[in-house]
Amino acid sequence: MPDRPDYAAFIAGHTAVINMINAGASGVTALNRLLEVVQTGLGAHGVSFAEYGPSRGRIVATSGASSWALGRVVDHADPSVARLLSGPATTEVPVTALPAEVAEQFTTRGIRRMLGARVEAGGLALGSLHAFFTDDEPSSPEAHGLLGYVAVSVAHLYGDQSGLPVHGDGPVVAALADGLAIVDSQGYVRLWNPAAERVTGRTAAQALNRPLPFPAPPTGRVIDHRLPDGRWMKIAAGDLPGRSYSRVVTFRDISDQNQLNHDWDLFLAVTSHELRTPVTVIKGYADTLTGHWDALADGDRREATRAIGQRATDLARLVDRLLATTGGLGPVGGSAPVPFDVVDALRAAVTELPTDLRRRLTLELPEDLPKAFGDRAAIATVVTELATNAGKYAEGDSPIELTAEADEQTVAFRVSDRGIGVRPEHVERAFDRFWQGESGDHRRYPGAGLGLFLVRRIVERQNGWASIRPRPGGGTIVEVRLPRG
Repeated sequence: MPDRPDYAAFIAGHTAVINMINAGASGVTALNRLLEVVQTGLGAHGVSFAEYGPSRGRIVATSGASSWALGRVVDHADPSVARLLSGPATTEVPVTALPAEVAEQFTTRGIRRMLGARVEAGGLALGSLHAFFTDDEPSSPEAHGLLGYVAVSVAHLYGDQSGLPVHGDGPVVAALADGLAIVDSQGYVRLWNPAAERVTGRTAAQALNRPLPFPAPPTGRVIDHRLPDGRWMKIAAGDLPGRSYSRVVTFRDISDQNQLNHDWDLFLAVTSHELRTPVTVIKGYADTLTGHWDALADGDRREATRAIGQRATDLARLVDRLLATTGGLGPVGGSAPVPFDVVDALRAAVTELPTDLRRRLTLELPEDLPKAFGDRAAIATVVTELATNAGKYAEGDSPIELTAEADEQTVAFRVSDRGIGVRPEHVERAFDRFWQGESGDHRRYPGAGLGLFLVRRIVERQNGWASIRPRPGGGTIVEVRLPRG
Protein backbone atom coordinates (compact mmCIF):
# COMPACT_ATOMS: atom_id res chain seq x y z
CA MET A 1 0.00 0.00 0.00
CA PRO A 2 1.34 3.52 -0.78
CA ASP A 3 2.34 5.78 2.14
CA ARG A 4 -0.75 7.91 1.60
CA PRO A 5 -3.83 7.65 -0.63
CA ASP A 6 -3.63 8.89 -4.21
CA TYR A 7 -5.94 11.83 -3.62
CA ALA A 8 -5.64 13.20 -7.16
CA ALA A 9 -6.79 9.92 -8.69
CA PHE A 10 -9.51 9.54 -6.08
CA ILE A 11 -10.92 13.04 -6.58
CA ALA A 12 -10.91 12.65 -10.36
CA GLY A 13 -12.61 9.25 -10.11
CA HIS A 14 -15.11 10.43 -7.51
CA THR A 15 -16.01 13.41 -9.70
CA ALA A 16 -16.66 11.00 -12.58
CA VAL A 17 -18.97 8.94 -10.35
CA ILE A 18 -20.89 12.06 -9.34
CA ASN A 19 -21.26 12.99 -12.99
CA MET A 20 -22.53 9.46 -13.70
CA ILE A 21 -25.16 9.80 -10.96
CA ASN A 22 -26.19 13.25 -12.19
CA ALA A 23 -26.58 11.75 -15.68
CA GLY A 24 -28.97 9.12 -14.33
CA ALA A 25 -26.75 6.18 -13.33
CA SER A 26 -27.61 4.68 -9.96
CA GLY A 27 -27.59 1.59 -7.78
CA VAL A 28 -25.11 -1.14 -8.57
CA THR A 29 -23.74 0.70 -11.60
CA ALA A 30 -22.63 3.66 -9.48
CA LEU A 31 -21.46 1.37 -6.65
CA ASN A 32 -19.24 -0.70 -8.92
CA ARG A 33 -17.57 2.37 -10.36
CA LEU A 34 -17.13 3.87 -6.89
CA LEU A 35 -15.39 0.69 -5.69
CA GLU A 36 -12.95 0.90 -8.60
CA VAL A 37 -12.21 4.50 -7.63
CA VAL A 38 -11.60 3.47 -4.01
CA GLN A 39 -9.31 0.64 -5.12
CA THR A 40 -7.19 3.06 -7.15
CA GLY A 41 -7.14 5.76 -4.49
CA LEU A 42 -6.09 3.40 -1.69
CA GLY A 43 -3.77 1.25 -3.79
CA ALA A 44 -5.86 -1.76 -2.76
CA HIS A 45 -6.05 -5.04 -4.63
CA GLY A 46 -9.81 -5.41 -4.29
CA VAL A 47 -12.84 -3.71 -2.78
CA SER A 48 -16.29 -5.10 -1.97
CA PHE A 49 -19.56 -3.79 -0.58
CA ALA A 50 -21.96 -5.85 1.53
CA GLU A 51 -25.57 -4.73 1.90
CA TYR A 52 -27.24 -5.76 5.17
CA GLY A 53 -30.80 -6.95 5.68
CA PRO A 54 -32.53 -7.77 8.96
CA SER A 55 -30.63 -11.03 9.60
CA ARG A 56 -27.75 -11.23 7.12
CA GLY A 57 -25.95 -9.41 4.36
CA ARG A 58 -24.83 -10.15 0.83
CA ILE A 59 -21.92 -8.97 -1.33
CA VAL A 60 -23.64 -6.91 -4.05
CA ALA A 61 -20.69 -5.06 -5.63
CA THR A 62 -17.01 -5.96 -6.06
CA SER A 63 -13.81 -4.98 -7.82
CA GLY A 64 -10.38 -6.52 -8.33
CA ALA A 65 -9.31 -9.45 -6.16
CA SER A 66 -12.65 -9.61 -4.35
CA SER A 67 -14.72 -10.21 -7.52
CA TRP A 68 -15.00 -13.93 -6.72
CA ALA A 69 -17.24 -13.07 -3.72
CA LEU A 70 -20.05 -11.43 -5.72
CA GLY A 71 -23.38 -12.80 -4.46
CA ARG A 72 -21.89 -14.40 -1.34
CA VAL A 73 -23.87 -14.28 1.93
CA VAL A 74 -22.34 -12.38 4.87
CA ASP A 75 -23.30 -13.70 8.30
CA HIS A 76 -24.11 -11.09 10.97
CA ALA A 77 -22.84 -13.53 13.62
CA ASP A 78 -19.31 -13.53 12.19
CA PRO A 79 -17.02 -11.65 14.65
CA SER A 80 -15.46 -9.47 11.94
CA VAL A 81 -18.91 -8.45 10.73
CA ALA A 82 -20.15 -7.84 14.28
CA ARG A 83 -17.13 -5.62 14.87
CA LEU A 84 -17.99 -3.56 11.79
CA LEU A 85 -21.65 -3.33 12.79
CA SER A 86 -21.11 -2.17 16.37
CA GLY A 87 -17.46 -1.07 16.75
CA PRO A 88 -15.52 1.90 15.35
CA ALA A 89 -16.67 3.38 12.03
CA THR A 90 -13.56 1.89 10.38
CA THR A 91 -11.61 -1.15 11.44
CA GLU A 92 -8.72 -3.24 10.15
CA VAL A 93 -8.17 -6.98 10.55
CA PRO A 94 -5.88 -9.62 9.04
CA VAL A 95 -7.77 -11.79 6.58
CA THR A 96 -7.02 -14.75 8.85
CA ALA A 97 -9.60 -13.25 11.23
CA LEU A 98 -12.31 -13.80 8.61
CA PRO A 99 -14.24 -17.10 8.34
CA ALA A 100 -11.86 -19.90 7.31
CA GLU A 101 -13.21 -20.46 3.80
CA VAL A 102 -13.16 -16.71 3.07
CA ALA A 103 -9.67 -16.33 4.52
CA GLU A 104 -8.41 -19.13 2.27
CA GLN A 105 -9.92 -17.50 -0.80
CA PHE A 106 -8.05 -14.28 -0.06
CA THR A 107 -4.75 -15.75 1.09
CA THR A 108 -4.49 -17.81 -2.10
CA ARG A 109 -4.80 -14.50 -3.95
CA GLY A 110 -2.01 -12.96 -1.87
CA ILE A 111 -4.33 -10.81 0.28
CA ARG A 112 -3.11 -10.25 3.86
CA ARG A 113 -5.39 -7.69 5.48
CA MET A 114 -8.78 -5.98 5.19
CA LEU A 115 -9.74 -2.40 5.98
CA GLY A 116 -13.49 -2.06 6.59
CA ALA A 117 -15.89 0.85 7.02
CA ARG A 118 -19.49 0.81 8.23
CA VAL A 119 -22.13 2.46 6.05
CA GLU A 120 -24.92 3.80 8.23
CA ALA A 121 -27.68 6.37 8.35
CA GLY A 122 -29.78 7.38 11.31
CA GLY A 123 -27.96 4.87 13.51
CA LEU A 124 -28.88 1.98 11.19
CA ALA A 125 -26.17 -0.13 9.55
CA LEU A 126 -26.93 -0.28 5.83
CA GLY A 127 -23.81 -2.16 4.79
CA SER A 128 -20.03 -2.18 4.91
CA LEU A 129 -17.12 -1.43 2.59
CA HIS A 130 -14.05 -3.67 2.56
CA ALA A 131 -10.68 -2.86 0.99
CA PHE A 132 -8.09 -5.66 0.66
CA PHE A 133 -4.29 -5.37 0.66
CA THR A 134 -1.34 -7.68 0.01
CA ASP A 135 1.00 -6.24 2.68
CA ASP A 136 1.02 -6.37 6.47
CA GLU A 137 1.54 -2.65 7.07
CA PRO A 138 -1.29 -1.02 9.03
CA SER A 139 -3.38 1.44 7.08
CA SER A 140 -2.66 5.11 7.70
CA PRO A 141 -5.19 7.38 9.39
CA GLU A 142 -5.63 8.99 5.96
CA ALA A 143 -6.66 5.64 4.47
CA HIS A 144 -9.17 5.13 7.29
CA GLY A 145 -10.48 8.64 6.67
CA LEU A 146 -10.83 8.16 2.92
CA LEU A 147 -12.71 4.86 3.25
CA GLY A 148 -14.91 6.41 5.95
CA TYR A 149 -15.68 9.30 3.61
CA VAL A 150 -16.70 6.89 0.86
CA ALA A 151 -18.92 5.05 3.36
CA VAL A 152 -20.73 8.35 4.02
CA SER A 153 -21.07 8.84 0.25
CA VAL A 154 -22.65 5.40 -0.10
CA ALA A 155 -25.01 6.19 2.78
CA HIS A 156 -26.13 9.28 0.86
CA LEU A 157 -26.89 7.08 -2.16
CA TYR A 158 -29.15 5.03 0.10
CA GLY A 159 -30.72 8.15 1.56
CA ASP A 160 -31.50 9.37 -1.95
CA GLN A 161 -32.77 5.87 -2.81
CA SER A 162 -30.79 6.03 -6.05
CA GLY A 163 -31.45 2.45 -7.06
CA LEU A 164 -30.64 1.33 -3.53
CA PRO A 165 -31.13 -0.76 -1.51
CA VAL A 166 -30.54 -3.66 -3.87
CA HIS A 167 -32.72 -6.12 -1.94
CA GLY A 168 -35.46 -3.80 -0.77
CA ASP A 169 -36.45 -5.52 2.47
CA GLY A 170 -36.02 -5.10 6.21
CA PRO A 171 -36.26 -2.29 8.73
CA VAL A 172 -33.49 -0.26 7.12
CA VAL A 173 -35.62 0.37 4.07
CA ALA A 174 -38.62 1.27 6.18
CA ALA A 175 -36.61 3.85 8.11
CA LEU A 176 -35.22 5.42 4.96
CA ALA A 177 -38.42 5.40 2.93
CA ASP A 178 -40.84 6.97 5.41
CA GLY A 179 -41.98 10.50 4.81
CA LEU A 180 -42.79 12.51 7.94
CA ALA A 181 -44.92 15.60 8.42
CA ILE A 182 -45.88 17.47 11.56
CA VAL A 183 -49.30 19.07 11.25
CA ASP A 184 -50.78 21.73 13.52
CA SER A 185 -54.28 21.78 14.95
CA GLN A 186 -55.58 23.57 11.83
CA GLY A 187 -54.23 20.86 9.55
CA TYR A 188 -51.32 22.93 8.19
CA VAL A 189 -47.92 21.37 7.62
CA ARG A 190 -45.18 22.71 9.93
CA LEU A 191 -42.43 20.17 9.18
CA TRP A 192 -41.77 18.22 5.97
CA ASN A 193 -38.72 15.93 5.96
CA PRO A 194 -36.55 15.06 2.92
CA ALA A 195 -38.14 11.62 2.64
CA ALA A 196 -41.53 13.31 2.36
CA GLU A 197 -40.21 15.25 -0.63
CA ARG A 198 -39.01 12.04 -2.28
CA VAL A 199 -42.23 10.12 -1.61
CA THR A 200 -44.63 12.81 -2.79
CA GLY A 201 -42.54 14.80 -5.25
CA ARG A 202 -43.56 17.92 -3.32
CA THR A 203 -40.74 20.11 -1.96
CA ALA A 204 -40.73 21.53 1.55
CA ALA A 205 -41.39 24.99 0.09
CA GLN A 206 -44.49 23.61 -1.65
CA ALA A 207 -45.74 21.76 1.45
CA LEU A 208 -45.00 24.01 4.45
CA ASN A 209 -47.79 26.24 5.80
CA ARG A 210 -50.30 24.53 3.54
CA PRO A 211 -52.89 21.80 4.22
CA LEU A 212 -51.63 18.22 4.11
CA PRO A 213 -51.89 17.16 0.43
CA PHE A 214 -53.63 13.88 1.29
CA PRO A 215 -56.03 12.64 3.96
CA ALA A 216 -54.67 11.80 7.41
CA PRO A 217 -56.29 8.90 9.28
CA PRO A 218 -57.54 9.13 12.87
CA THR A 219 -54.87 8.71 15.52
CA GLY A 220 -53.66 5.12 15.71
CA ARG A 221 -55.21 4.18 12.37
CA VAL A 222 -53.52 3.35 9.05
CA ILE A 223 -55.00 3.92 5.62
CA ASP A 224 -53.97 3.28 2.02
CA HIS A 225 -54.41 6.24 -0.31
CA ARG A 226 -53.94 6.58 -4.05
CA LEU A 227 -52.25 9.73 -5.33
CA PRO A 228 -53.43 11.46 -8.53
CA ASP A 229 -50.40 10.06 -10.38
CA GLY A 230 -51.56 6.50 -9.63
CA ARG A 231 -49.07 5.68 -6.85
CA TRP A 232 -50.27 4.25 -3.54
CA MET A 233 -49.25 5.44 -0.07
CA LYS A 234 -49.69 3.91 3.36
CA ILE A 235 -50.42 6.69 5.87
CA ALA A 236 -50.38 6.59 9.67
CA ALA A 237 -50.94 9.35 12.24
CA GLY A 238 -50.38 9.95 15.94
CA ASP A 239 -50.78 12.76 18.47
CA LEU A 240 -47.96 14.89 19.87
CA PRO A 241 -49.22 15.80 23.35
CA GLY A 242 -47.86 18.90 24.98
CA ARG A 243 -46.68 20.41 21.69
CA SER A 244 -47.96 23.33 19.70
CA TYR A 245 -47.96 20.98 16.73
CA SER A 246 -50.71 18.50 17.30
CA ARG A 247 -50.05 15.50 15.03
CA VAL A 248 -47.28 13.59 13.34
CA VAL A 249 -48.13 11.88 10.06
CA THR A 250 -45.88 9.25 8.49
CA PHE A 251 -46.29 7.83 4.99
CA ARG A 252 -44.54 5.66 2.48
CA ASP A 253 -44.91 4.62 -1.13
CA ILE A 254 -46.41 1.10 -1.25
CA SER A 255 -46.78 0.93 -5.02
CA ASP A 256 -44.21 -1.86 -5.08
CA GLN A 257 -46.25 -3.87 -2.58
CA ASN A 258 -49.32 -3.42 -4.73
CA GLN A 259 -47.24 -4.58 -7.67
CA LEU A 260 -46.21 -7.65 -5.67
CA ASN A 261 -49.88 -8.40 -5.08
CA HIS A 262 -50.41 -8.09 -8.83
CA ASP A 263 -47.41 -10.34 -9.43
CA TRP A 264 -48.84 -12.90 -7.02
CA ASP A 265 -52.09 -12.93 -8.97
CA LEU A 266 -50.07 -13.34 -12.16
CA PHE A 267 -48.09 -16.17 -10.57
CA LEU A 268 -51.30 -18.00 -9.67
CA ALA A 269 -52.62 -17.54 -13.19
CA VAL A 270 -49.39 -18.66 -14.87
CA THR A 271 -48.90 -21.60 -12.51
CA SER A 272 -52.48 -22.73 -13.07
CA HIS A 273 -51.82 -22.63 -16.80
CA GLU A 274 -48.51 -24.50 -16.49
CA LEU A 275 -50.18 -27.18 -14.37
CA ARG A 276 -53.21 -27.44 -16.61
CA THR A 277 -51.27 -27.88 -19.85
CA PRO A 278 -49.40 -31.12 -19.00
CA VAL A 279 -52.44 -32.51 -17.17
CA THR A 280 -54.60 -31.89 -20.23
CA VAL A 281 -52.08 -33.57 -22.54
CA ILE A 282 -51.64 -36.56 -20.21
CA LYS A 283 -55.39 -37.00 -19.89
CA GLY A 284 -55.89 -36.69 -23.64
CA TYR A 285 -53.32 -39.35 -24.52
CA ALA A 286 -54.47 -41.61 -21.68
CA ASP A 287 -58.08 -41.39 -22.90
CA THR A 288 -56.91 -42.16 -26.44
CA LEU A 289 -55.00 -45.26 -25.31
CA THR A 290 -57.87 -46.42 -23.12
CA GLY A 291 -60.59 -45.94 -25.71
CA HIS A 292 -58.72 -46.86 -28.92
CA TRP A 293 -55.96 -49.28 -27.88
CA ASP A 294 -56.87 -51.98 -30.37
CA ALA A 295 -57.27 -49.53 -33.23
CA LEU A 296 -53.87 -47.87 -32.71
CA ALA A 297 -50.71 -49.00 -34.44
CA ASP A 298 -47.70 -49.87 -32.29
CA GLY A 299 -45.96 -46.66 -33.34
CA ASP A 300 -48.94 -44.56 -32.26
CA ARG A 301 -49.04 -46.31 -28.89
CA ARG A 302 -45.34 -45.68 -28.36
CA GLU A 303 -45.72 -42.00 -29.31
CA ALA A 304 -48.65 -41.59 -26.92
CA THR A 305 -46.71 -43.30 -24.13
CA ARG A 306 -43.64 -41.14 -24.82
CA ALA A 307 -45.76 -37.96 -24.72
CA ILE A 308 -47.35 -39.01 -21.42
CA GLY A 309 -43.92 -39.71 -19.95
CA GLN A 310 -42.49 -36.37 -21.12
CA ARG A 311 -45.44 -34.38 -19.80
CA ALA A 312 -45.35 -36.28 -16.51
CA THR A 313 -41.68 -35.31 -16.19
CA ASP A 314 -42.57 -31.67 -16.88
CA LEU A 315 -45.35 -31.86 -14.30
CA ALA A 316 -43.08 -33.43 -11.67
CA ARG A 317 -40.46 -30.73 -12.23
CA LEU A 318 -43.04 -27.97 -11.86
CA VAL A 319 -44.36 -29.51 -8.64
CA ASP A 320 -40.78 -29.76 -7.34
CA ARG A 321 -40.29 -26.06 -8.07
CA LEU A 322 -43.48 -25.10 -6.29
CA LEU A 323 -42.61 -27.19 -3.24
CA ALA A 324 -39.11 -25.76 -3.15
CA THR A 325 -40.25 -22.16 -3.33
CA THR A 326 -43.23 -22.24 -0.99
CA GLY A 327 -41.87 -24.31 1.86
CA GLY A 328 -38.90 -26.58 2.32
CA LEU A 329 -36.80 -27.63 -0.60
CA GLY A 330 -38.88 -30.75 -1.01
CA PRO A 331 -37.42 -33.42 -3.23
CA VAL A 332 -34.72 -31.22 -4.77
CA GLY A 333 -31.57 -30.11 -3.03
CA GLY A 334 -32.15 -32.24 0.04
CA SER A 335 -29.52 -34.98 -0.18
CA ALA A 336 -26.51 -35.07 2.15
CA PRO A 337 -23.55 -33.27 0.52
CA VAL A 338 -20.75 -35.47 -0.84
CA PRO A 339 -17.83 -34.94 -3.25
CA PHE A 340 -18.99 -35.38 -6.84
CA ASP A 341 -17.72 -34.99 -10.39
CA VAL A 342 -19.10 -31.66 -11.61
CA VAL A 343 -18.36 -32.26 -15.29
CA ASP A 344 -20.12 -35.62 -15.20
CA ALA A 345 -23.09 -34.07 -13.38
CA LEU A 346 -23.31 -31.19 -15.87
CA ARG A 347 -23.16 -33.50 -18.88
CA ALA A 348 -25.86 -35.73 -17.39
CA ALA A 349 -28.02 -32.69 -16.66
CA VAL A 350 -27.74 -31.51 -20.25
CA THR A 351 -29.11 -34.83 -21.54
CA GLU A 352 -32.33 -34.16 -19.60
CA LEU A 353 -32.94 -30.81 -21.30
CA PRO A 354 -35.57 -30.45 -24.04
CA THR A 355 -34.21 -31.10 -27.52
CA ASP A 356 -34.44 -27.46 -28.67
CA LEU A 357 -32.34 -26.31 -25.71
CA ARG A 358 -29.76 -29.08 -26.16
CA ARG A 359 -29.25 -28.01 -29.78
CA ARG A 360 -28.45 -24.45 -28.70
CA LEU A 361 -26.13 -25.41 -25.84
CA THR A 362 -22.36 -25.44 -26.30
CA LEU A 363 -20.20 -27.03 -23.59
CA GLU A 364 -16.67 -26.05 -22.59
CA LEU A 365 -15.98 -28.32 -19.63
CA PRO A 366 -12.39 -29.18 -18.63
CA GLU A 367 -11.94 -32.89 -17.99
CA ASP A 368 -9.51 -32.26 -15.11
CA LEU A 369 -11.94 -30.16 -13.10
CA PRO A 370 -11.70 -31.05 -9.38
CA LYS A 371 -14.69 -32.46 -7.55
CA ALA A 372 -17.23 -30.25 -5.81
CA PHE A 373 -18.84 -30.84 -2.44
CA GLY A 374 -22.61 -30.79 -2.55
CA ASP A 375 -25.73 -32.52 -3.85
CA ARG A 376 -25.06 -34.01 -7.29
CA ALA A 377 -28.74 -34.73 -7.95
CA ALA A 378 -29.62 -31.05 -7.54
CA ILE A 379 -27.30 -30.01 -10.38
CA ALA A 380 -29.86 -31.23 -12.93
CA THR A 381 -32.44 -28.84 -11.50
CA VAL A 382 -29.97 -25.95 -11.44
CA VAL A 383 -28.85 -26.51 -15.05
CA THR A 384 -32.44 -26.93 -16.23
CA GLU A 385 -33.52 -23.67 -14.62
CA LEU A 386 -30.51 -21.71 -15.91
CA ALA A 387 -30.70 -23.11 -19.44
CA THR A 388 -34.46 -22.59 -19.61
CA ASN A 389 -34.06 -19.02 -18.38
CA ALA A 390 -31.32 -18.33 -20.94
CA GLY A 391 -33.37 -19.86 -23.72
CA LYS A 392 -36.40 -17.76 -22.78
CA TYR A 393 -34.62 -14.41 -22.93
CA ALA A 394 -32.23 -15.13 -25.86
CA GLU A 395 -33.82 -14.71 -29.26
CA GLY A 396 -34.16 -17.44 -31.88
CA ASP A 397 -31.37 -19.97 -32.05
CA SER A 398 -28.65 -17.83 -30.44
CA PRO A 399 -26.15 -20.06 -28.61
CA ILE A 400 -26.16 -20.74 -24.87
CA GLU A 401 -22.79 -21.56 -23.34
CA LEU A 402 -22.10 -23.83 -20.36
CA THR A 403 -18.56 -23.44 -19.03
CA ALA A 404 -16.74 -24.46 -15.85
CA GLU A 405 -13.56 -23.68 -13.95
CA ALA A 406 -12.07 -24.02 -10.47
CA ASP A 407 -9.87 -22.07 -8.10
CA GLU A 408 -8.20 -23.14 -4.87
CA GLN A 409 -11.44 -23.23 -2.87
CA THR A 410 -14.41 -23.43 -5.25
CA VAL A 411 -15.67 -25.07 -8.41
CA ALA A 412 -17.72 -22.79 -10.63
CA PHE A 413 -19.91 -23.24 -13.69
CA ARG A 414 -21.59 -20.57 -15.77
CA VAL A 415 -24.50 -20.39 -18.17
CA SER A 416 -24.09 -17.48 -20.61
CA ASP A 417 -26.40 -16.18 -23.31
CA ARG A 418 -26.66 -13.35 -25.83
CA GLY A 419 -30.19 -12.38 -24.88
CA ILE A 420 -31.77 -9.17 -23.66
CA GLY A 421 -29.37 -8.99 -20.71
CA VAL A 422 -29.90 -7.87 -17.13
CA ARG A 423 -29.71 -4.30 -15.89
CA PRO A 424 -27.01 -3.78 -13.23
CA GLU A 425 -29.57 -2.60 -10.69
CA HIS A 426 -31.47 -5.88 -11.13
CA VAL A 427 -28.61 -8.32 -10.50
CA GLU A 428 -29.94 -9.12 -7.03
CA ARG A 429 -33.67 -8.67 -7.62
CA ALA A 430 -33.40 -11.31 -10.36
CA PHE A 431 -33.14 -13.89 -7.56
CA ASP A 432 -36.34 -12.73 -5.85
CA ARG A 433 -39.31 -15.06 -5.89
CA PHE A 434 -41.89 -14.20 -8.60
CA TRP A 435 -39.72 -11.38 -10.01
CA GLN A 436 -39.37 -11.31 -13.81
CA GLY A 437 -37.73 -8.02 -14.70
CA GLU A 438 -39.36 -5.22 -16.62
CA SER A 439 -40.16 -6.81 -19.95
CA GLY A 440 -43.76 -5.66 -19.57
CA ASP A 441 -44.82 -8.50 -21.86
CA HIS A 442 -45.55 -11.71 -19.97
CA ARG A 443 -46.89 -13.35 -23.09
CA ARG A 444 -43.52 -12.99 -24.76
CA TYR A 445 -41.56 -14.05 -21.66
CA PRO A 446 -43.85 -16.49 -19.87
CA GLY A 447 -43.12 -18.06 -16.51
CA ALA A 448 -43.84 -17.73 -12.82
CA GLY A 449 -40.58 -16.05 -11.78
CA LEU A 450 -39.32 -19.01 -9.75
CA GLY A 451 -36.25 -20.27 -11.60
CA LEU A 452 -33.40 -18.10 -10.31
CA PHE A 453 -34.93 -17.99 -6.82
CA LEU A 454 -34.85 -21.78 -6.78
CA VAL A 455 -31.28 -21.89 -8.11
CA ARG A 456 -29.93 -19.63 -5.39
CA ARG A 457 -31.82 -21.51 -2.70
CA ILE A 458 -30.50 -24.91 -3.83
CA VAL A 459 -26.93 -23.65 -4.18
CA GLU A 460 -26.84 -21.91 -0.80
CA ARG A 461 -28.02 -25.10 0.90
CA GLN A 462 -24.77 -26.58 -0.38
CA ASN A 463 -22.68 -23.74 1.12
CA GLY A 464 -22.24 -22.23 -2.31
CA TRP A 465 -23.56 -19.07 -3.88
CA ALA A 466 -24.96 -17.83 -7.17
CA SER A 467 -24.63 -14.49 -8.93
CA ILE A 468 -25.77 -12.87 -12.15
CA ARG A 469 -24.17 -10.11 -14.19
CA PRO A 470 -24.48 -8.48 -17.60
CA ARG A 471 -22.34 -10.07 -20.31
CA PRO A 472 -19.97 -7.75 -22.18
CA GLY A 473 -21.41 -7.20 -25.64
CA GLY A 474 -24.94 -8.09 -24.52
CA GLY A 475 -26.59 -10.96 -22.72
CA THR A 476 -26.33 -12.44 -19.26
CA ILE A 477 -23.93 -14.63 -17.27
CA VAL A 478 -25.20 -16.64 -14.30
CA GLU A 479 -22.45 -18.18 -12.17
CA VAL A 480 -22.73 -20.90 -9.55
CA ARG A 481 -19.89 -21.57 -7.10
CA LEU A 482 -19.67 -24.66 -4.89
CA PRO A 483 -17.02 -25.68 -2.33
CA ARG A 484 -14.32 -28.00 -3.61
CA GLY A 485 -14.73 -31.61 -2.55
